[in-house]
Amino acid sequence: MLLHRTPSAAPEDGTDHVVDVTTPQDGGPGRTRRPVDPVWARRLTIGLPIIALVLVLVAANLVGGILIARDLRADYTELTGDAESAVAQAAAALSAQQLAGRDTATTVPAAPARPDVVPQVTVDLDLTEFAIIPSPVEVPPYAEVTFVATNSGAVGHDAVVRSTGVGTALIPAGGQDSFTVEAPASGVISLFCTIAGHEAAGMAVDIPVTGGDDVAVAPGAPAGAAVDAGVAAPEYATPDNAAAYTGDRPPLELRDPDAPVPTDATVHDVDLVVDERVMQVAEDVWQEVWTFGGTVPGPTLRVRVGDVVNVNLSNPADSGVDHSVDFHASQVAWNDEMRSIAPGESLTYTFTATHAGIWMYHCGTAPALHHIGNGMFGAVIVDPVEPLPPVDRELVFVQSEWYTGPQGEVGDMTKMAAGAPSPDFVVFNGTASQYAASPIQVEVGERIRAWVLNAGPNVDSSFHIVGTIFDSVMKEGVFLDADSEWGSQAVDLAPAQGGYVEFSLAEDGLYPIVTHAFNFPGRGALGLLQAGDGGEPVAGGH
Repeated sequence: MLLHRTPSAAPEDGTDHVVDVTTPQDGGPGRTRRPVDPVWARRLTIGLPIIALVLVLVAANLVGGILIARDLRADYTELTGDAESAVAQAAAALSAQQLAGRDTATTVPAAPARPDVVPQVTVDLDLTEFAIIPSPVEVPPYAEVTFVATNSGAVGHDAVVRSTGVGTALIPAGGQDSFTVEAPASGVISLFCTIAGHEAAGMAVDIPVTGGDDVAVAPGAPAGAAVDAGVAAPEYATPDNAAAYTGDRPPLELRDPDAPVPTDATVHDVDLVVDERVMQVAEDVWQEVWTFGGTVPGPTLRVRVGDVVNVNLSNPADSGVDHSVDFHASQVAWNDEMRSIAPGESLTYTFTATHAGIWMYHCGTAPALHHIGNGMFGAVIVDPVEPLPPVDRELVFVQSEWYTGPQGEVGDMTKMAAGAPSPDFVVFNGTASQYAASPIQVEVGERIRAWVLNAGPNVDSSFHIVGTIFDSVMKEGVFLDADSEWGSQAVDLAPAQGGYVEFSLAEDGLYPIVTHAFNFPGRGALGLLQAGDGGEPVAGGH
């Protein structure tokens, strides 16, 4: 037998082996040797212990996490239980304190006991435009306080305790009055002037009650909070709350837009009587207005350069406040004819008209903003010595604003005094949209002169008539000649400025009268001129 070794390629499974091969002629069986261990077996031998170790670690980690979560839950349950117990104890303590009569919300000491002999205190009040200045500035608890009020201002004032209504009578300029009240155990004595607009202008003061145990209102409480808590804000007049209004409800009054006709008189005696009344200033909106002669605007006057004007101003005894008059067409000392007069007084205001134009007159009594905003203004037309060219029609438009108070009450001074004016209504000749509901009838082609005054008191006017061009304009003494090729589309007027425009309407139709500050036509600054039969109605803007 011939024995030999034949090398063979390694099998695909990676094992090593040795094979004995016998030749056929040997005739005997071949001998095979046992194979060696494969590579994967060796790797498995190493890897199994590592895998087992990892599994053990993971299992241990999971068990630890479960144990930790169980402990945390137990801690949480214990903490929340403690918190609920503390809240319950605090609530019980609070309830006990409230039952005992203590206000724990303000954390202030109990009020001092009333002494057998109460202190006697005199507080001087200086009433000015517009402040109430006390001296001293605080009082002790339970003191018998005598307030001595002196009016050092130029118009009438009073001083009243807000919570009780006790106070002085109306004190004229230079006058004095007094009253006595008992101070409370704590808080403040809140005083204000009841004259319309004066509190909003600044005439209010809180006098702290101090001493004893220094009991006071809660820190941060606003002035008057101790007595004003729960007082509802005013409900300003709108058509929506008109049904609930039970006071005077006069009808809307259409103001004649025609200008007064010039006369040959050289001396004009004018009676202006103050009339404080309720007026409907817009549909279903009533306000107490202050007027010259019962209308807003007051009567339009017409004179000529060189004429003498004697204005007899009367303030009836039943008026609520002082009033005055200031004619911008005059040149007189402010502290003479323009002085304020108390209810029951009168004066004569005399001036000579020296310059042509349309001029504002108004009440100048402080706060003038409130008096103008409440209706006390009007216009005077001063014609030049040489008469203006004749026209077919002369109209007057006085633009003004309403800042409404509650139904039937005076306008709101706080609204009027806002730095960014936002009037409730902007109107021509006193009433919102009156010439939209009742268009002014004119004829096609006729020459029209419209005198325009912006009485304000706050917003500008951009007077414009849709569908025509102003071919002649006079604004504050500056003149645009009708014979030129130039025209004007709108006339800008600041408060207390005026002028006139001339124009004709080319065809039958409706011509809107607006201020081209277009946030205001929707608030009442809208009217219509109707030329001829007015044409066919259409849906349109403006």
